[in-house]
Amino acid sequence: MTSDVDLSTVLGQLLPHGTVHTRAIDRLAYAHDASHFARTPRAVVTAASADDVGRLFRAASTTGVPLTFRSGGTSLSGQGVTDGILVDTRKHFRGIEILDDGARVRVGPGATIRAVNTRLARFGRMLGPDPASESACTLGGVVANNSSGMACGTVANSYALLDSLELVLPSGTVLDTGAPDADDRLRALEPDLHSGLSRLRDRLRGDETARKAIAQQFSLKNTMGYGLNSFLDHSSPAAILTHLVVGSEGTLAFIASITMRTVPVLSHTRTGLLIFPDLPSANRALPSLVDSGPATIELLDATSLRVGQGDADADPRLRALTVRDHAALLVEYRGSTSEEVDALAGPAASLLSTLPLDGAAELSGDPAAKARLWHLRKGLYAAVAAARPSGTAALLEDVAVPVPELLPTCEGLVELFGRHGYEHAVIFGHAKDGNVHFMLTERLGDGGGRDRFGRFTDDMVDLVLGHGGTLKAEHGTGRMMTPFVRRQYGDDLYDVMLEIKRLCDPRGVLNPGVVLDDDPTAHLDNLKSAPTVESEVDRCVECGFCEPVCPSRDVTLTPRQRIVLRRERERALQAGDHALVAELDEAYRYDGVDTCAVDGMCATACPVLINTGDLVRRLRAERPQKTAARGWAFAAKHWGATTRLAGTALSVAGALPGGAAGKVTTALRKVADPEQVPMWSPDLPSSGSAPRVPALGVGTAAAVLFSSCTGTMFGSGSGTGATEAFARLCDRAGLTLTVPDDLPSLCCGTPWKSKGLRDGATAMADRVLPALWEATGQGRLPVVCDASSCTEGLRVMVAASPFRGLEVLDAVEFTATHLLSALDVRGRLDRIVLHPTCSAQQMGLTPALRTLAGAVADDVTVPDAWGCCGFAGDRGLLHPELTASATAPQAAEIATIDADAHASCNRTCELGMSRATGETYVHVLELVERATRA
Repeated sequence: MTSDVDLSTVLGQLLPHGTVHTRAIDRLAYAHDASHFARTPRAVVTAASADDVGRLFRAASTTGVPLTFRSGGTSLSGQGVTDGILVDTRKHFRGIEILDDGARVRVGPGATIRAVNTRLARFGRMLGPDPASESACTLGGVVANNSSGMACGTVANSYALLDSLELVLPSGTVLDTGAPDADDRLRALEPDLHSGLSRLRDRLRGDETARKAIAQQFSLKNTMGYGLNSFLDHSSPAAILTHLVVGSEGTLAFIASITMRTVPVLSHTRTGLLIFPDLPSANRALPSLVDSGPATIELLDATSLRVGQGDADADPRLRALTVRDHAALLVEYRGSTSEEVDALAGPAASLLSTLPLDGAAELSGDPAAKARLWHLRKGLYAAVAAARPSGTAALLEDVAVPVPELLPTCEGLVELFGRHGYEHAVIFGHAKDGNVHFMLTERLGDGGGRDRFGRFTDDMVDLVLGHGGTLKAEHGTGRMMTPFVRRQYGDDLYDVMLEIKRLCDPRGVLNPGVVLDDDPTAHLDNLKSAPTVESEVDRCVECGFCEPVCPSRDVTLTPRQRIVLRRERERALQAGDHALVAELDEAYRYDGVDTCAVDGMCATACPVLINTGDLVRRLRAERPQKTAARGWAFAAKHWGATTRLAGTALSVAGALPGGAAGKVTTALRKVADPEQVPMWSPDLPSSGSAPRVPALGVGTAAAVLFSSCTGTMFGSGSGTGATEAFARLCDRAGLTLTVPDDLPSLCCGTPWKSKGLRDGATAMADRVLPALWEATGQGRLPVVCDASSCTEGLRVMVAASPFRGLEVLDAVEFTATHLLSALDVRGRLDRIVLHPTCSAQQMGLTPALRTLAGAVADDVTVPDAWGCCGFAGDRGLLHPELTASATAPQAAEIATIDADAHASCNRTCELGMSRATGETYVHVLELVERATRA
């Protein structure tokens, strides 16, 4: 096998510059996925096209180093880790093309399920597979693993709905299996593969025993081994190959594009939680419930119910329940209309009255009630994972058995949990399909935990196969179940799988050790350890749900990777590898700390609510920055003068000829700390003006205005500015504002907090909060802020202080709630493109933002590719590459939209989006003010 130096040289010669990564920080960042396995790749390659993949196949053949394709990294069975070449297919394979008015869709393997469904929603369609990880998992991964989900079963999964694939075979052959001549091309280009698949087809079809065994195996949800049902369901080798690739986990070919049929969105639902006195009575009710036609039936055991009771938002019936041996079934009926769903739910309601339920049950159409129930079901993973002891891993496994065997299987699992000492393990899952998940926690970093997990797995295999089940229903064989594939299928069918692998991948370059491996202990090798590091790191389960919402995901690291690297650093420190620690620290400064937007969007997607921005702010606070701290401490004491000076500097810089200001700041950044010297660019506006609002008495004002200093520094694209617009709107609505004394010298504290400058943040809070307390008459008036990030900053400041009686509102919500009904809209626009900010999303302001935009425009468009702009206060001035990367998908989409105006609700975000799109973004209040002028 070639050396690392030779491998890097070979890859560098074959692929464009910048796509091959061999630094320790890059390789270790990709050494982890959502599974409990960890392997460090020798190189990470960002593939941009099918041609790149073809070149990588040549590199693998030349060097003997295997390839593993990875997209979302949400797989739970180890498919996405390797000690070979890891190929990141997420960044450049995100294309989505709607076909046949949404009846079909052509998608790149890197597009997330949520992104595809967002595009399909306007056609009333969606993808069939509905995995719980839909926000982060990609369609390439879903097809490669044959993932399913809550409702799709085996009738709407990838195998059932797949139309065609564009494949790159290990030989380099590119095959579009949807082409009319696909089978002829396969015969001509890959004669051995074509004839081999034909031979296996005829062999299996001619063997009655094999046919019956395959039919029985795939009557269940089944992702163990290869999909041998392909040989029975399809005739041409091209069609057989297409469906063998489904569930093959990247071991047979690379999926460059997927064309899939879609299903209608059934938006009308009736949902109920049926609580039974025990597990047997819940299982006995399943046949009649299945016959009533629900979209899904989810099982929750007694431990699941106890865990769910800990959630403050849990269903009131559940919170009042004294859980003993109870079990529950979460049942949901779906229809395209109210009448259609009522036709199902009506008879079902009569059925419920005959069941031995503990308390009454109702099939409700209330969206809030439905949300509570699904939060219970989907929150189990988060609740158990978050409560696990530091240093342990959360292991989520899934099996399927015939529905009549579900009860003894669940009872057997409970007995195994007790026998092996797994306390607090939970069982839940898709009862309609006989598919259950179980979750336990284990300390895999020591021999004792590994051995116990091995003994439990052996017993679990005996249990499930003894009940005629499959050892993997949704999560794929991966590395976890490879030692047991032969046992589940028998020697003859296992030999067919070996032949499939040999025909497609004769050199064995694709993901070796995944799906097929005769090593009896393969599932116990390369298990993760989780050294204790810090709060955010210790809670992380490395699921990757945070990654699609992270603005730095395509330029440096994601939140998961920032956390993974903290663990890797701790391992290196404990091992005494100080050279690796130093190498990681050096690279992490830029990749991990400097380019984090600390926008908190990761927390909105994280199942255990980790805000990696908190970790990064702490790391910024810990590194030496005495000069910066003194400078920002001085600024905190003279903030009014500082903002005026900054605004004046921008105005002067813009007036200098020949881009002189840019040259000066570039030179300064080379000799000074680039984290403290902003980079000037011609798209930056001139300064604005301080707010002109008198300080009135509390009795004569309706609210206290806290205007953002960003308006003073950066002015406005329209010339009005959010502060002036809000003041005019209040005046037109007959409301009077006041301001705290010396407002220009006050700030929300975000600049200090985001940089980790705790002393400066504390000093500013000590000035701001008493001033607001005084101006509001000890909290009698609300404080209204005209920039969403500043609103959030003030709320954080208030929450951590003795002044919790202060109410902080955003000007967007105040206008929508208190002003809009009193305003006369005199001119409407055709279309507004809206950019909700990350702080607006987190504070729940987006509906109010849409309301204001809808009040002055006939059409309000939020781009499907919406995300944080990455400007992050001054981060866009310090690292414009962060903003450029974060906004690229939105900018490409916005370029196709003809709009009259572009709006947001935060000045720096407006700057970021204006820079990205070339359009002038203004605060939505400026548009409302313009539309309501006399």
